[in-house]
Amino acid sequence: MDSDDENIEEVVEGPLDEDDLPHGFCTVTYSSSDRFEGHFSHGEKNGKGKFYFFDGSTLEGFYVDDGLQGQGVYTYEDGGLLHGTYVDGELNGPAQEYDSEGRLTFKGQYKDNIRAGECWVYYPDRGCVFGEVNKDGEMTGKSIAYVYPDCQTALYGCFVEGELIEAREATMLHPETDRPSFHVVADSPVYSYDKSTSTCIATHTMLLDPYESKRVFVADSLISGGGQGLFAKLDTEPNTVVAFYNGVRITHSEVDSRDWLLNGNTISLDEDTVIDVPQPFDQLDRYCASLGHKGNHSFLPNCKYDPYIHPRFGPLKCIRTLRAVQRNEELTVAYGYDHESSEKNGPEAPDWYKEELKVFQQTQAAPPSQ
Repeated sequence: MDSDDENIEEVVEGPLDEDDLPHGFCTVTYSSSDRFEGHFSHGEKNGKGKFYFFDGSTLEGFYVDDGLQGQGVYTYEDGGLLHGTYVDGELNGPAQEYDSEGRLTFKGQYKDNIRAGECWVYYPDRGCVFGEVNKDGEMTGKSIAYVYPDCQTALYGCFVEGELIEAREATMLHPETDRPSFHVVADSPVYSYDKSTSTCIATHTMLLDPYESKRVFVADSLISGGGQGLFAKLDTEPNTVVAFYNGVRITHSEVDSRDWLLNGNTISLDEDTVIDVPQPFDQLDRYCASLGHKGNHSFLPNCKYDPYIHPRFGPLKCIRTLRAVQRNEELTVAYGYDHESSEKNGPEAPDWYKEELKVFQQTQAAPPSQ
């Protein structure tokens, strides 16, 4: 909380020099309720010190002549971190940012406290956006790329504040470096931001996702009565995103008020929104822009649903592997209906799920064969 305002009131705890200025290790509390603990030399911060701001955030580093110099660590009120390079108290130089769970969210440069040059912005799902930011530090321009979690498949083109405007499929070259290049795939279709509404699932319903189409395909399920299922195109490592679950966005109350027969392709996105793939978009000849809704249920699944920020569809759920999956293996998820119910009819779930649950519970309770 460096300030030149001489009218800021402060309370000093610690040694003072002959002019009653902090000298040595002191704690200074300002009228704003910010607090600084560190070393002073005749009233100026000199040496190691840490600010404790009124909102719960902190800033720690090495001070020279009252200004933070070199490496500093800013801790956000939610526990996220910014490791940056400071010159005279301002961010100038390389920086990395992390969320409260320690996941990298930003890597790049700052100039005068604003992001500058080529930067990476990472999402929790490990997708990311790369490019040169504008003068306001925003990921805006005509040579920006969204990079899928494989660090190879990309959408390269025009973005505004990190949002896809118009881009084509590309391959990221030299992903091991901080300054990659991108090769646009010949004859690639154009992709735009196309978040669904309560009535429109997508503008281009037959436009395949370039990442998903490399990893999964739809065929007749190996599960009795399962209809179509989702299968792996490739041998796949654990914790790999393989498919996306897009659909129209409706409310929980709408889902709860209708028959289970209409809820066969619904998944909860958050406390407000349910994603639904209604008829006729459950048919591949009417909709194939995402395929996550084709994953069938298992009580012993090899995949799970996870949140995902998709460059084209916005917030949705993805299907992520729980273990290594072999090529042509069917991908399954646990649908996660509530097994607890005070009603005599059992859990709040469709009839087929109740029957499968009974069989599974009986199988688990049966003694192992000798």
